[in-house]
Amino acid sequence: MRAAFLSLLGSVSSRREIDQYLAQFRSVSSQQFAVVKVGGAILTDHIDTLCLALQHLYSMGLYPIIVHGAGPQMNKLLLDAGVEPEFIDGIRVTDKKTLGIARKLFLEANMDLVLKLRQDWGIPARPITAGVLQADYLDKEKWKYVGDITNVNSRPIVDALKAKELPILCSMAETEDGQILNVNADVVAGALARALEPLKIVYLSEKGGLFNGDTGKLISTINLDEEYDTLMQQPWVKYGTKLKIVEVKKLLDDLPKTSSVAIIHPQYLEKELFTHTGGGTLIRKGESIQSVTKFDDFEDIRTLRDALLRDRESIDSGDVIDRYLNNLKTRPFEAFFDDSMGAVGIVYPPSNDSDFAQLSTFTTTKDAFLTNVADNIFERMKKKYPKLYWTVETSDENLGWFKEKADGTLRREKEVFCFWGSADPSQVVSLMSEFSQHGRQMFGDHNLEAQLRRAADYAASLKHGHGQQIRSYSTTASESRAFGQQSRPSLRTNRVAPSFRDFATSAPRAVETTNPNPPYGIKFKSKDWPSKVALIGARGYTGQALIDLLDRHPNMDLRHVSSRELAGKKLEGYTKRNITYENLSPEDVKKMAENNEIDCWVMALPNGVCQPFVNAINEAGGPEAVIVDLSADYRFDSSWTYGLPELVDRRKISDAKRIANPGCYATAAQLGIAPLHDFIGGQPTVFGVSGYSGAGTKPSPKNDVKNLENNIIPYSLVDHIHEREISSQLGIDVAFIPHVAVWFQGIHHTISIPLNRTMTSRDIRNLYQDRYAGEKLVKVVGESPLVKAISGKHGVEIGGFAVHSSGRRVVVNATIDNLLKGAATQCLQNMNLALGYGEYEGIPY
Repeated sequence: MRAAFLSLLGSVSSRREIDQYLAQFRSVSSQQFAVVKVGGAILTDHIDTLCLALQHLYSMGLYPIIVHGAGPQMNKLLLDAGVEPEFIDGIRVTDKKTLGIARKLFLEANMDLVLKLRQDWGIPARPITAGVLQADYLDKEKWKYVGDITNVNSRPIVDALKAKELPILCSMAETEDGQILNVNADVVAGALARALEPLKIVYLSEKGGLFNGDTGKLISTINLDEEYDTLMQQPWVKYGTKLKIVEVKKLLDDLPKTSSVAIIHPQYLEKELFTHTGGGTLIRKGESIQSVTKFDDFEDIRTLRDALLRDRESIDSGDVIDRYLNNLKTRPFEAFFDDSMGAVGIVYPPSNDSDFAQLSTFTTTKDAFLTNVADNIFERMKKKYPKLYWTVETSDENLGWFKEKADGTLRREKEVFCFWGSADPSQVVSLMSEFSQHGRQMFGDHNLEAQLRRAADYAASLKHGHGQQIRSYSTTASESRAFGQQSRPSLRTNRVAPSFRDFATSAPRAVETTNPNPPYGIKFKSKDWPSKVALIGARGYTGQALIDLLDRHPNMDLRHVSSRELAGKKLEGYTKRNITYENLSPEDVKKMAENNEIDCWVMALPNGVCQPFVNAINEAGGPEAVIVDLSADYRFDSSWTYGLPELVDRRKISDAKRIANPGCYATAAQLGIAPLHDFIGGQPTVFGVSGYSGAGTKPSPKNDVKNLENNIIPYSLVDHIHEREISSQLGIDVAFIPHVAVWFQGIHHTISIPLNRTMTSRDIRNLYQDRYAGEKLVKVVGESPLVKAISGKHGVEIGGFAVHSSGRRVVVNATIDNLLKGAATQCLQNMNLALGYGEYEGIPY
């Protein structure tokens, strides 16, 4: 086992690196190796992955302290017992009945994990369910039986480790007089870390880390000293994500500065422990970024000189650095650096004839790059100097990183000009023209790299009789990537700057996608406690479909259902609690909103009816409550977010509090046209046919089955509201011709699209497959999809792709269940995004 584990680690790290970490871990007592917090979802969905990782560690003689929670399981048990889960500020309110259920659950979960480790994986493990954590009431009046840990008795843990058994703790504590209290597992892990000061603190999460809501990328490292305040202002830092960062900051404030917390998936536990690159999000206090504008303000010139000289040693390089430093005594500059000068950037402010500052030099160590110090310095420079330019050699292995920092780049021979900041176009053109003519020489003696290059070239010419190129900016790490092979200069813009911990020699393998708006899925989940939901207007088919979905959702807690016609009757089909239909007025809704009784309001009312209810919620001043409107009332209101996740930036929906759910016809039509948007050569025409459930429950010829038998009924052949909706969202005129047919649910679209160029069926199908890559609720097929196959399904199928013999027109078919993805399923998708859950939670696909 030990040999196999070392071989496995060798595929992601060097043996030397592994041995360094092993030596470090074995240099301390067992209780100071690692505290590992295991989330409840890991125990149910990733238990074997966890056990395998612990088996590997045990084979190396490393015994982490395990603390587990059971939040998801707890929510289900409480609902089954008829107890309403209640949270205040993200903390579970724990009454006596809840405490009894929690105690039983935690003991069972603890013993299940211990037995799993012992019997299935051969790992000695010891259950520790009492005697370690002492606590007082956190706030008895507010949270009741919830504890705030005051003392840790480490003896049971130490005894287990001495016996070479893994200590397995659950998140329960006791008061001095023996009263059991519920404690969040994160809090327990923090208390153990404060008491034991382990080398590693790891939170295992099914998400695998924290993800940036703007870029969609994993956040590799967070340096709290520099980034905390900015992070707290981001709209995507909310719910559990915000609580997690706040709690980690409190923990690290109490620990040595070298401490850190890693949030990772269990499959990357070994990588996190034994490699520099890690496998998730590393949170540390980091080093604060300093800046000086006067030479005399540098506290340690020798350290500065060494920083500028490192990895640049050559003949005369020391003299060049000395001349450069001497020049700083007499000219304006601003230097940015961390406490240890692991990364240093020196900027020359704009001169009188330009708005642009110059990056005179930038250097960073591997460690400063891995821990995002280099990124933080660049961010500080960008805040201070919103218009700045610099150059990098094309041979630099870290060229990609510099390019990502820039708003635009220009290549000339073996150099790349980079800049950021909007400016007078004439200034940009002037700078680029000068660069095109002179390259880095345009800096004169202002650029340290240019001075070092000249010195190295001169030295090389003396030694070899010809110029020898050295590498500038070589100490900055990034992925290596070719810039291009154009013979002429080319301007490229790019505003997305990634963040990763890996160094250039071990770059991470990012998951490539052709989808410009990929699904959020579980990785952006920021909330793991229930949200209280009210459904206004539940008599229709859509309301019933949504109730069925909410009943299966692990965290949607339906509290109120309003229907004028059904008031007083029991709600059927919802099993989490007994609910009676109400007839809520706007005044009732306003009072509920004022008391913050509801987290999400769903308006399932006919067009033109919901405004009084929305106004009531707005007047109550509850900005945190989400409203999702299923009618057409707000689809053209720019203050609301249009909720079609596959086509609308998911970040906007995630940040939204007012969401207009798209229409059923409109959803399928937009998805059926969007990938061809740039290739459309005329007005598309959508021939749509819906089952009669789309006509509602109020009797009419369009939902009269006898009238529809052997029949198809056209209606609103021009100016249908969905025609306006489709055209508005796609930004092109689209003709829509709706019909109703004899089947109950499901829509079939036949869409004729003129093309502005000749294309083949394969070309077009590839476009659709690329655009919808990774989408769980959009399926691209070859044949024309059938409406009978989509009925009762939660997605959209798109196919056909029949191309006219001219190659200039394509006919695409799309099918959708009008009650599900066309209404209820899409509503739940939007609710998940806005409330902080995984996008597809509760949706069968």
